[in-house]
Amino acid sequence: MSVADDHFKSSPYLVQIDEHLKSLSEADRQAEVKKVKGVFVFNIKAKDGKVGTWTLDLKNKGTMTKGAVAGVKADITIDVSDEDFVGLGEGTANGQKLFMAGKIKVKGAVMMATKLDAVISSAKKTKAKL
Repeated sequence: MSVADDHFKSSPYLVQIDEHLKSLSEADRQAEVKKVKGVFVFNIKAKDGKVGTWTLDLKNKGTMTKGAVAGVKADITIDVSDEDFVGLGEGTANGQKLFMAGKIKVKGAVMMATKLDAVISSAKKTKAKL
């Protein structure tokens, strides 16, 4: 099942993370899981108010899924606008600054959000190699 959703400008960045995880060997994917040890749920709000949900499981399987995953509890839930997630994906926005400005709402293990930059950076490097 694809994680893409054309309604959201941030969709290519979510797909990029998904493709990065799929490109890893099983051993490398498990190493990523051991490094992050968390489940991220992203609630991304488009300009028209529509909210899309994606689950990044870096605690169990090392997968990205569109929607919530039954039986998988989020360690951190991040509510962010579509535009701000694009900024994170492009590297033009800083997650900490967005959080401090109230543009990102975080529930759960707040410190886990600091690991997100590394995940996005790894996905960018994979895309650059392709």
